[in-house]
Amino acid sequence: MYETLIPHRPAWMWRSACHGRSIDDFFPTPGADTASARATCARCPVREECLAFALADRTTQGIWGGTDETERRVLRRQRRSAA
Repeated sequence: MYETLIPHRPAWMWRSACHGRSIDDFFPTPGADTASARATCARCPVREECLAFALADRTTQGIWGGTDETERRVLRRQRRSAA
């Protein structure tokens, strides 16, 4: 799925539940339903690694680790406040 976005993918991405799925599910247009992507993330064995990657990379688009852009922004703020 992420071949075009991340040419040198971390090994955990090969084990992701989204591997092979349509990228459109995980990079929806604004206001589109994200339930399908979130359901995939909920059963993903590498969800934590995915979210950590998105937070560290400051990824602003798409569903990563079951979170959207707004949720990751909140998580980054909470982490900065806790530090």
